[in-house]
Amino acid sequence: MSSRPYAAARRTLTMGEKMLEVNWGLVLLIAVVACIGLAMQYSVAGGHLQPWAQPQGIRFLIGLAILIGVSLIDIRFWMRAAYPAYAIAFLLLIVVQVAGHVGLGAERWIQIGPIQLQPSELMKIALVLALSRYLHGMSVEDVSRPLRLIVPLIMIVVPAVLVLKQPNLGTATILMADGCSMLFLAGLSWWWILPTIASVVASVPVVWHFLHDYQKQRVLTFLNPASDALGAGWNISQAEIAMGSGGFAGKGFVQGTQSRLNFLPEKETDFIFTSLGEEFGFVGCVALLLLFALVIGYGIRIAMSSRSQFGRLLAMGLTLNFFFYIMINAAMVMGMIPVVGIPMPLISYGGTAMLTVMFGFGLLMSVHVHRQVEIPRSTGAII
Repeated sequence: MSSRPYAAARRTLTMGEKMLEVNWGLVLLIAVVACIGLAMQYSVAGGHLQPWAQPQGIRFLIGLAILIGVSLIDIRFWMRAAYPAYAIAFLLLIVVQVAGHVGLGAERWIQIGPIQLQPSELMKIALVLALSRYLHGMSVEDVSRPLRLIVPLIMIVVPAVLVLKQPNLGTATILMADGCSMLFLAGLSWWWILPTIASVVASVPVVWHFLHDYQKQRVLTFLNPASDALGAGWNISQAEIAMGSGGFAGKGFVQGTQSRLNFLPEKETDFIFTSLGEEFGFVGCVALLLLFALVIGYGIRIAMSSRSQFGRLLAMGLTLNFFFYIMINAAMVMGMIPVVGIPMPLISYGGTAMLTVMFGFGLLMSVHVHRQVEIPRSTGAII
């Protein structure tokens, strides 16, 4: 982190000064992780750039340009844009319900010309932005007042329900986790948190009733994968075989038999981490997770360095969102939780996911570049 004096909001930095303030160590780390993803896309395609590695590489370069561009924009602009961004993401979720594109049995995408967009990915970033603005204007005491909680709870629950109806349980879970984490970071009292946890546990039978048949089957398969190893349990069974066959050091690059022989489902997207485990073994998986841990460490450090509550909440919310991606995907492919269809960030193939993750990193970098900017609390919870 740069120790060079910053004009403490008395003087606006020039673009050249902002470029010097960009944390290039974090940018390099993100690029290293993305290159690992490109290498795995190349491998699961049997040693070919098409159909996944080359398009993903182009998306990453576009995302890198987005990251740098977003980082140079004043953090106060992003605060002003928080509610409009949330409104746009919410409207796109409504459009999905009306005219969404169905893929793999789920209605999660909308077609805008040649671009296929997944609004639920956009909502993850928009929710963190909007909650950061709302909570910025609240004291610790205000956060735990029932009437002040109504708005943020609506902001969290309504889009989560819309995403759940697509159906997309994994992303709905992340939205709920992002929102609850933001409230906790803002100072929500444990007198609210503990009863909420108890209520969630007690509501499991009710939630079960509203799950789709395939979601119920995933849960049952998680509890007993061998019960239908050639049907509903095929994905997780093949993933466990691939991970286990990698052993300590793996079979070697482009030598993964489960993926190359097409036993492993969704090998380029949700189960790409499994392909990594097969080819590079325990060592490769731990190395990637350590790189992710470094990225998360950078995010926490950036949050702690911000002089504004909005910047701290935004940086921590984005960092936690990134963490939830990793945690859920890794746990899913290792059979620790049911299969929920969450990609591994920067590793899995996918356009909307890659670009929104890079946009999120751009916002994180904007917090770092403008870390000395002070924002009055009175500009926060205004709708």
